[in-house]
Amino acid sequence: MWQSAFMQGELCRLYPSCEVEILAMSTRGDEMLDVSLAKVGGKGLFVKELEAALADGRADIAVHSAKDVPMDLPEGFCLAAIGSREDPRDAFVSFRHASLDTLPRGALVGTSSLRREAQLREQHPGLAFGALRGNLDTRLSKLDRGDYDAIVLAVAGLKRLGLGSRVRTVLEPEVSLPAAGQGALAIECRAERADLVELLAALNDPATAACVRAERAVSRALGGSCQLPLGAYAQLEGAEIPEIRLRGLVAAPDGSRIVRAEARGPVQEPERTGEQLAQALLAGGADTILSSIQ
Repeated sequence: MWQSAFMQGELCRLYPSCEVEILAMSTRGDEMLDVSLAKVGGKGLFVKELEAALADGRADIAVHSAKDVPMDLPEGFCLAAIGSREDPRDAFVSFRHASLDTLPRGALVGTSSLRREAQLREQHPGLAFGALRGNLDTRLSKLDRGDYDAIVLAVAGLKRLGLGSRVRTVLEPEVSLPAAGQGALAIECRAERADLVELLAALNDPATAACVRAERAVSRALGGSCQLPLGAYAQLEGAEIPEIRLRGLVAAPDGSRIVRAEARGPVQEPERTGEQLAQALLAGGADTILSSIQ
């Protein structure tokens, strides 16, 4: 709802005569909280109902967390804009402990992400991990009542809801490489709506869009899903002629093996850079991990 209200405000700011209404909806991803996403269809559960509303005309646009949007959209749909990115990193949240390094052996860490869990298991093999689902209030309340010693969440979500003070430590990409699209908002509409595509272009942030497109290309090339612990994070580097620096990893779910790689390429060809990184990951052994998971 925050995401939708934010984009509503941006549209009204850009087009004062435009009337923008929010159609509140609940998705299966919001409702099925007693089982991991990897077991019930993945992140696509957060967007299918919204796409149905676009298809039957109940809604004109849908606002998503970019990391929740499947890599291949259904025919007839497009991402018309990707907004400027909030902090894409992961956050360590705990009352009793200042950082991952101060957690005692056997401490229980809550996370909903196989990507986060695999990376943290590699670096902290003495920790225990438990599934954590629900909205931010639900996850934080489980921490506060003592169900977990610490939890790991996206910095972006905490900041957007005014909960940035709950972040004890920000996990740098070297510790926990973000998911493709993390921290960015994506606006989806029907591809045939040229009028909307033109209007929404003003909300597109070219730098963020290039980075997210590169990240999504990595995941697409590797068949990325919730079942695959995969991270992809792009940044623009260089002042005069910026280029994309793209880092990626594929991990065994238990963190026993993680393959990492990096690629660089021109801003104008983000998908190509993403595909090059995917090939580098496969060449480094990610194919073995993929085969074992599939």
